[in-house]
Amino acid sequence: MTIQPLFVTPLWQGMLGDPALIADLAQSVRVLAADDAAGRRWCRAHQYRGYTSYASLNDLPTRDPAFGTLARWLVRQATEFAAAAHLDLAGKRPRLDSLWVNLLKPGGGHSGHIHPHSIISGTLYLEIPEGAGAIRFEDPRLPMLMHAPPRRSDAPQSASSFVAVQPAPGMLLLWESWLRHEVLPSAAKADRLSVSFNFS
Repeated sequence: MTIQPLFVTPLWQGMLGDPALIADLAQSVRVLAADDAAGRRWCRAHQYRGYTSYASLNDLPTRDPAFGTLARWLVRQATEFAAAAHLDLAGKRPRLDSLWVNLLKPGGGHSGHIHPHSIISGTLYLEIPEGAGAIRFEDPRLPMLMHAPPRRSDAPQSASSFVAVQPAPGMLLLWESWLRHEVLPSAAKADRLSVSFNFS
């Protein structure tokens, strides 16, 4: 008898090996958090614990050379991920269509969500203090399992209903945009800085 795994969900993990670029990006996040009044208003209105440029700025790669450099690297990574995931893009490359920064304060998290109207989403981690919240991915079949028993605590990652990944500075994660995910609440005493993005 054999068991064959079906319908694998790919998660791409890379590393940005440029400490100077990571530092420049982190500094830019802090400047944006101080200067972007519209973004801060949105965060207050939506009870976001910290700052995100998600709803206020859509031109970071042209506004800041560090984000321009990052955008070019992300396109290469997304192109490799699309090939490894066997996505048929009709000969085209993934197009970076949104990019935003996140400065999550201690205690902050982000509830489960997907990224509609995109094909690939991801996050690059810049500053991750000890105790910062992990990103947790949800088995996309979960709503359809009905009376399925829960998975045992010793189940391998490939059989788990949830998989948490503890980020590190420079870590890049890419996934297909339909994959539901959340940021677990942070127990850190410092800010958690990241850059998130979507490809169409």
